[in-house]
Order: sequence, then structure tokens, then C-alpha cells
Amino acid sequence: MRKMKKTLYTVLCLMVGVFPLSGCVEEYEADISSEDSNLLVVEGTICSSKLNKFYLSRAQALNSYTPHMVLGAVVTVLGTDGSEYRAQTNGDYYACWIDRLSPDVEYYLHIETDGEVYESEPQKPLRTEKIADVRGEQLTPESTIDVFITPDDPFERDLANYYSWTYDETWEVRPECRTVMYFDTEYKTPVYEDIYHFPMRGWLDATSSTIMVGASTNYDRQHIQGLKLYEISRNDSRIFYRYSGLVHQRAISKAEYEYELARRQAGSEMGGLFTPQPSALPTNIRCLTSRKHVIGFVGCSLNTSEYRFFLNGNEYSSRRPSGAGPCMWIDDPSMDECCQMVYRGLFLCEWDSPERSVDGKLHTAWAFIHQLDIRYKYDNVYLEEPDFWSLKENVSY
Repeated sequence: MRKMKKTLYTVLCLMVGVFPLSGCVEEYEADISSEDSNLLVVEGTICSSKLNKFYLSRAQALNSYTPHMVLGAVVTVLGTDGSEYRAQTNGDYYACWIDRLSPDVEYYLHIETDGEVYESEPQKPLRTEKIADVRGEQLTPESTIDVFITPDDPFERDLANYYSWTYDETWEVRPECRTVMYFDTEYKTPVYEDIYHFPMRGWLDATSSTIMVGASTNYDRQHIQGLKLYEISRNDSRIFYRYSGLVHQRAISKAEYEYELARRQAGSEMGGLFTPQPSALPTNIRCLTSRKHVIGFVGCSLNTSEYRFFLNGNEYSSRRPSGAGPCMWIDDPSMDECCQMVYRGLFLCEWDSPERSVDGKLHTAWAFIHQLDIRYKYDNVYLEEPDFWSLKENVSY
């Protein structure tokens, strides 16, 4: 279930000019005071050619950790041209598919729940430029891998441009050890045959839990270039082999940008003397049937741009496991001791016989199942190669 009360938000602080470019990423967990409890909280964006999801909940009192999802509401996207898209409930959110929005029509969200009617401010959908480039950079062999984004030339060069970004991740994982042999406990001898067929690689997915926003106000010709979105530690398994990110870019209004800034400030200063209550946050949603406050903001976009990029681990200074390093080496074991290793659940990986070793002793390497089979090490790992994994170049959608 989506946690509406304690959500992570991120704002990128953009500094240019005489100062080096920096992306300031801050996270916060926002608690709600008793004065603001039970207020309607709305999250979602009206957008073309995609499944629109809207999350409705009730703000909870301070120190309450169970979000109160709003069920049984009537949620509809309406257009000033008479168009109507009724959202259906799907567990913890409401969803409707919208094929295409008209750039000349204003759209708004209409909500009916608990005897009250709410509507967001009608607005024309904003066009979003494509993404020109996303790249990874590592300044020194010991530093993190930073991910930078550059949108295409803006549609409006004389006006400030505001964006929000989210991203999905996919990365390749491999076993710590490999084996193409086993120890036969009946005959007490190593057998050079791959009977286990452990997978050689797999893939994991993740979705960013943060919303990043930025403004072009301090950039030349209102064109954001080389903005740092996020970073990956060189010790992170995501960068050991091959990594792919799918960045989602959406143009937002100045009002939505200011809303994101305000709730970031409210969260980072929660509990301070002059901290505004959530009901004081800017919003474009109002209650038509009473004077109740609403928390949230509904944006409207003509499209969402996407960019898939790849990072190859061998192009960066990362710390990834190599060969049979993690295996457990046992020197000069007896055959009975080798049998005991098998009974303990270990698998034979290397068998360096006395005839081949430098010191004339037997050297063996063993590993546990989670070191050999990635399905035992990672949750939600899958073995079927993603369709996009064969791409050799980055792609802008």
C-alpha cells in the first residue's frame, strides 16, 4: 500500500554562474499534526497516452503510521470540451487510461467522496521536451558515479522552464562463484561435469522513491544542461556489470514547482516554531461544497519524455567480486572431510590436485548455494533477458 503520510520528496537545488553546478538532494518524512488530520490528500497527474493513477488518502495525526486510504470515491478527469474519463479503483489507487489530450482544452480532476465534491484547477496540458542526454561520470577512481541529465532545447527560450523527474532502474547480477564440477560422496572423488546448471546472470528492477524537480531560471537561454539527478556508489552491485536507467521527464507549471518546494521545506522543518502546517501548503485543489482544506497538487501534461541509458561497469572504477575470490579454500582435506563439506551444504568449485600444485598439496575451493545461484541471493531476480538489454546505444523516447 502506498504510504501517503510518510513519503520521500526530493528537490534539486540548482546553482550556476560562478559556482559549480550541484544537485542538492534532500529527503524527508512529513508528520501531520492533529489539526490537519483527516484532510483529503491527493496525488496524481493528468497525462496523455498513459494510465493515469490518482492516490487518495486522509492525513493522519502526528505519530500515526497507518495511512487511511480513501475508498469508494468517484474520481473523474474532465475537460472543458465535455470529455470525460472515469477512473476505476484498483486497490490503493484510482486509474483511467487517456489516449490523447488536446493542447487547446483545459482539464481538471473531479472527486466525490464522503458527501463532498473536490476539483482541481482547470489547466491546459504542458508540452514536454525530449531528453537530449543522460550520462554517468566518475571524477576520480574513488568517487561515486554521478548521473547527469540535459533536456532538449526548450520550447520557450524566453520563459522559465520547470520539470519533474523520476526514474526506473535495471541492472545485471552474476553469482559470486562458478562451478562446473561436483564432489561424488559415494566414490569420494571430484567429477568434472556441470550437473547443476546454475544461471550465469540475472536482472533486478527498482523504481526511484523520490520526485526530483528543477528550474531553468539560472541557466543560459533557459536551457538546463548537465544537471545531476542521482549517484551510485562504486561499491554498489548495480554498477558491477551493466546498468540501465529509464528517466521520465515531465514539464510542470511554476505553481506545481513551488508546491514541491513548499512541501520539501515543510518536511525539512517539521516541528519548528515557524513551520507551516500541511493545510497551508499551496494547492490547486479546492472543495466545492465546504471550506475544507485539501493537500496535494494535480498537474497536467501533454506528454512525458523518456530516455534509456546504459552504464557499463568495466568503464568505471567499481569494486566488484572477481572469479572464485569469495569461495572458501580448504587446503589438503581428506576425502572424508570433503564429504563433510557436501553434507554441510557446500559445493565444490576448484580442485587443485597435488600433482599440479606448487607445494604438492591438495587445494580445494567450496561455496554455498547463495554464492552460486543468484536466485538464492536476490529477491525478485529474474532470468529472462529484458527486451532492451540488447541495445548498444542510449535511446530517447
